[in-house]
Amino acid sequence: MVWAMKAYQHAEVYFNLISSVDPPLLKLTRLDELIYTTFRKEFPDFRIDVIDPEDLKSPAAKEKWRPFCMQFEHQVEDFNYGTLLRLDSSKEYSEENTIFSTRIQFFAIEIARNREGCNNVIYNRAKDAAK
Repeated sequence: MVWAMKAYQHAEVYFNLISSVDPPLLKLTRLDELIYTTFRKEFPDFRIDVIDPEDLKSPAAKEKWRPFCMQFEHQVEDFNYGTLLRLDSSKEYSEENTIFSTRIQFFAIEIARNREGCNNVIYNRAKDAAK
């Protein structure tokens, strides 16, 4: 049960970050550039705005993700640790909008969302609410 609390806390901290820092300026790891370029090279057509759970969880998807994840085994701490990931980048974490992923999948997708503008809606919504 400790892992579930850690995953929830990580999600809460991350959502607060993208709500308060302009996402394209946000750096999640010291390896953001490597993670992003590797992700987009290996998954050029992966839809990051709204994720289909099958793109992470189907047997074929797991086969494709495994080599990607293993590249970061010795570079990203807790690379395979369970992490909560939002399915729809325009929405908050909720039971319906959350899937369990590995930490490196989370980093790859969220770095891409930050760089490609998908998380701007969250930041702008929070900024507008603060006015």
